[in-house]
Amino acid sequence: MLFPRVLITGADGLVGQALQRRLAHWREADVLATGLEPVPRMTARPGGYAPLDVTDTAALERAFLDFAPGVVVHAAALSKVEDCEADRERCWAVNVDATAALARLCKRHGARLVLLSTDFLFDGTDGPYAEDDRPAPVNAYGRTKLAAENAVRRSGLGRWTVVRTSLVFGAGERLRRPNVATLLARELTAGRAFDAAADQLRTPTYAPDLADGLLRLIRYDKDGVYHLAGRERLSVFDFCRRAAARFGFDPALVRPTTTAALHPGAPRPLDGGLLILRAESEAGFRPRPLDAALLDLAPCLGLPVPVDSGQ
Repeated sequence: MLFPRVLITGADGLVGQALQRRLAHWREADVLATGLEPVPRMTARPGGYAPLDVTDTAALERAFLDFAPGVVVHAAALSKVEDCEADRERCWAVNVDATAALARLCKRHGARLVLLSTDFLFDGTDGPYAEDDRPAPVNAYGRTKLAAENAVRRSGLGRWTVVRTSLVFGAGERLRRPNVATLLARELTAGRAFDAAADQLRTPTYAPDLADGLLRLIRYDKDGVYHLAGRERLSVFDFCRRAAARFGFDPALVRPTTTAALHPGAPRPLDGGLLILRAESEAGFRPRPLDAALLDLAPCLGLPVPVDSGQ
């Protein structure tokens, strides 16, 4: 694939922005970022921007006719677990129906579909999970992402990639939704304690590393399901304590609690996280160590790098 045309849905989100920054280094690529906003939230972009509601099938068809993408990276989703539980009809429309429509359009126009998915497909009883482990989601969000994956499989599309990831963190421009690292930095900077789940195991994923993995799968034309995540599996509490230390705060400000206490109306899988051997061996995916990722992130959040950061 020498001169690809890449359309990104949900481009104003954390992953969409990270992917745009990574695609800026692929000079042959022609990129169209799309999102719900009339103007983009990200200032420096490798290509153009167009407003797009992925639930508007007619608008999707116009985007394909106008831009003629060779690859569609579908990062748009309703991903807040509580919102999915509260409005399951909207969650299904955004996460499943829009994906099915994109798969049909990709098949008709000969494009590859890259779908962003999640480790919340699994029930969290026996993690970390490989690509061929059996999904068993415990919440509405996970059920819609599983249905979206199945819609891609059943579409008859010849070229598709499903990318599952876990607890993505990072920085972006004017993000509508915070992530665990930005929430942590905000609370600790304000001198407030931060409660984090000590019973929920994940494989935290730095957004720039995820974007690099996505680009590798696109460039190598990889089909099927791939897990892109960090190598280290730890509790959200331990992740936040590590981040606090790397951000120059007292780790004791991070207090342990349970997932049920933090999210009483929206269950999460507990023993989760992803295995990434397939992406490592087939696409050369190499996520950086967690401490290195946190140190890289600190200045992006306006935080000074601690003097002992090399220790």
